[in-house]
Amino acid sequence: MGKIAKKIVAVDLFCGVGGLTCGLRKAGIDVAAGIDIDPSCKFPYESNNKAKFYSEDINKFSSSRIKRLWKGADYTLLAGCAPCQPFSNQQKDKTHRDKKGKWKLLKAFSAKVTDLKPDIVSMENVPELKGDSVFRQFVRSLVKDGYSVSYKVVNAADYGVPQRRMRLLLLASRLGKIELIQPDPSAKKITVKDAIGALPKISSGGSDPNDPLHVCRKLSSLNIKRIQASSPGSTWEDWPRGLRPKCYLRKTGQTYKMVYGRMSWDKLAPTLTTQFTNYGTGRYGHPEQDRAISLREGALIQTFPADYRFFGEGTKPNLSAIARQIGNAVPVRLGEVIGESIVKHLCEVKRVGENGKQIPHND
Repeated sequence: MGKIAKKIVAVDLFCGVGGLTCGLRKAGIDVAAGIDIDPSCKFPYESNNKAKFYSEDINKFSSSRIKRLWKGADYTLLAGCAPCQPFSNQQKDKTHRDKKGKWKLLKAFSAKVTDLKPDIVSMENVPELKGDSVFRQFVRSLVKDGYSVSYKVVNAADYGVPQRRMRLLLLASRLGKIELIQPDPSAKKITVKDAIGALPKISSGGSDPNDPLHVCRKLSSLNIKRIQASSPGSTWEDWPRGLRPKCYLRKTGQTYKMVYGRMSWDKLAPTLTTQFTNYGTGRYGHPEQDRAISLREGALIQTFPADYRFFGEGTKPNLSAIARQIGNAVPVRLGEVIGESIVKHLCEVKRVGENGKQIPHND
């Protein structure tokens, strides 16, 4: 991957705890700030990234303030992952999603792009968004504003993320054609064992005294029996009938085969959601130990660095809050791929000056 001597400065909208920011920084991009309405993300974002966190609504965060954050940049990047719940297949009430205030966030992102006209725009979201009219409007607006746009649905596993995670990635540039770098077809997939196999054993409800993030929920006695009756790759259909939830005995419940399952050491993890610490919400059981995966295991599967901090010294982790933060994050490795794609693009293009003439960047 080439390097660029010019300074690329990004602002990360809907930044959460900083998965995308961390990945962009790994790729050599300077991230000035992250903006997210959730104040609980401030500590992990700022503690792990050399960037300022603003707990504000992007609709109220003025364009002039973003411009000031880009001060000194040779190239400007506006990146973002608008909350994906409105577009996800798991969202049950799609009819009124716009009224819930979620749909308008992508429109707000689009308005910021039109107002600021950064050199580069990147967006990551769920694949279902690709078929939605709000996404088509977003792309049309980018083209109207003079951007070359490319987007595709990718499996994060192809880029070194140890889970099956399909995501829609968009890149847009005012400087010329831009595309996501291709995965290495010969690269070995990263398995569950590669990601978490070296961690110390812990029991249901337990934690590692040397790593407070390596903590998991306590299972009920019934769920202990259920996970003991489970093997990697099996389903609740393999349990004795007395262990099966009543709702799954009915015909309407027999399609839910991917809950109450164990992961397999030699395979990819399933897509991590915000509920990954709950054994009953997916295939989130540890491959061998009788428990759901821990916060640390979830963070590693999301490719956060092993020393990434999610809470302060002397405080206890809030399992639900941190699981939500980790599950909502852009996998760090995927953020790095986005950054590498942008750096590659900027190494290949020539800057367009105010007079419309191309200016070599001399890198």
